[in-house]
Amino acid sequence: MGIRQVGVVGAGTMGLGIAQICAQSGYSVTLRDLSEEIIARALARARKNLDGQVAKGRMTAADVEGVFARLATTTRLADLAPADLVIEAAFEDMAVKKPLFAALEGICRPEAILATNTSILSPTEIGAATKSPGRTLGMHFFNPAPAMKLVEVTPGLLTAPETVAAAEAFCRSLGKTPVVAQESPGGIVSRILIAMRNEAVDLLAEGVATKEDIDTAMKLGAGFPMGPFELIDLIGLDIHVTNSDSLARELGNPKYRPNPLLRKMVRAGLLGRKSGRGFYNYGDRQ
Repeated sequence: MGIRQVGVVGAGTMGLGIAQICAQSGYSVTLRDLSEEIIARALARARKNLDGQVAKGRMTAADVEGVFARLATTTRLADLAPADLVIEAAFEDMAVKKPLFAALEGICRPEAILATNTSILSPTEIGAATKSPGRTLGMHFFNPAPAMKLVEVTPGLLTAPETVAAAEAFCRSLGKTPVVAQESPGGIVSRILIAMRNEAVDLLAEGVATKEDIDTAMKLGAGFPMGPFELIDLIGLDIHVTNSDSLARELGNPKYRPNPLLRKMVRAGLLGRKSGRGFYNYGDRQ
């Protein structure tokens, strides 16, 4: 099946980024979220991001207008009916995702592919909420989606081989490199990085080094573009704790259990960049 129209559910950081790169790659995109206010904020962020690309000489003003011409928005799930592929980037909560996929199955055409951007939750369980799990799978983009080249394609137990092949081809059409990871909590990258981030917090809590020195060590000694504390602040401490708890529960391995310091910070509202303060203080630079 050829993919021409793409639906994206969720206009947060990941959903907006996925919608943007799809529109930049020539696809007709419909971005759906719950309110016009959320959508308006998302479009303002997209405009700012793309105008920045123009300022750097990477795009023209005409290119940007072309992106917005291909990007429609809606608050109605039913408006995703024409999509050949729907990518869900909603809350990391199975209680949200399962009824959403059941609804999408009733809205979209029988041959449409239904993908989830999660790297933590089970594509098999999400697909089981539908009557056609063969067309559901995971497609995990990385943040920021327009820039990061990797997509982890994760089939569920009942995902059809042709669904996987179509997802891989679609990723390549976006200029991405797909890798296929069999279902396992965290996939490849998140599973490794969550353990690394938790180890960094353990080092800090034990007084081995300061957060600044740990971040500097990992950037200069391991070649990371960001230190682990900078990365936790970018992701959000609450999201990191939720994902760590999920991996610890699913895998039964204590190395994924978040340090108590992280839980204290979340209770205090120190969530990282989005709250203005996490391990670092961002002030007005949110």
